[in-house]
Amino acid sequence: MTIAQKEQTPVPIWLAIVRLLRWDKPAGRLILMIPALWAVFLAAKGSPPIPLVGAIVFGTLATSAAGCVVNDLWDRNIDSQVARTRNRPLAERSLSVKVGFGVAIVALICAWAIASYLNPLSFWLSVAAVPVIVLYPAAKRVFPVPQLVMAVAWGFAVLISWSSVTASLDKAMWMLWGATVLWALGFDTIYAMSDREDDRKLGVNSSALFFGNYAPIAVAICFALTVLLMGWLGVTMQLNVAFWLTLGLAALGWTWQYLRLNSPSMLSSAYGEMFRQNVWIGFILLAGMIAGVL
Repeated sequence: MTIAQKEQTPVPIWLAIVRLLRWDKPAGRLILMIPALWAVFLAAKGSPPIPLVGAIVFGTLATSAAGCVVNDLWDRNIDSQVARTRNRPLAERSLSVKVGFGVAIVALICAWAIASYLNPLSFWLSVAAVPVIVLYPAAKRVFPVPQLVMAVAWGFAVLISWSSVTASLDKAMWMLWGATVLWALGFDTIYAMSDREDDRKLGVNSSALFFGNYAPIAVAICFALTVLLMGWLGVTMQLNVAFWLTLGLAALGWTWQYLRLNSPSMLSSAYGEMFRQNVWIGFILLAGMIAGVL
């Protein structure tokens, strides 16, 4: 088979849907799940009901899937002009817009069904998150720091999960929410740095463009404030030494990322690698939180 024939071979629809949902790239799914797990384990003092943990896990997967599809529907004509995203199914036209809408509706129905298992406050917080998720892709067209909108969407994972345990929104939860929003703004700014040239040509906004040469400093400030809020949370909840050890490891990891962002030899592929490293940092913190309340 020639190269031309290979290029003309149609992509199986199931595989295109897997790519549309980003199930072939689990880092983005896990990084939304992490703050939800932070919240549910801290709110439950380390021992949440197993069915609730399952609902949180599958709920974040369904929500993340819906968010990916909605994003690609909005950006299909932009994605086709960006090196990193031109092979997305809707951008390369291996899936139709009609199929994309169908997949998004199925994902939202799944998320709704799982949210129905939660208490009324958590359910309505889930509903409130939908407009933020749906409108986030539009933010890059009108708002100079669209990654902040994405970070607020990430913050709903904390609100929903914490309230699913306590049926309330208390002081400690807001500390975790703030830390999550700042963490998400930091790691998504790193991710946006790989697309700066394409975004500039297309006239698309991003935090990486907004901060310009100061983007590494902005990321460092986000991560530093994340550490401060996590520390305040640790004091407020009287978490033990296990939490502080993992917070120290996280701080070292974020410091190393900041130093690497300032390296003149940074390759474009390194931004995605650093994004994925935040998944491991998040899980290390989760382990510290669980151990820290036991």
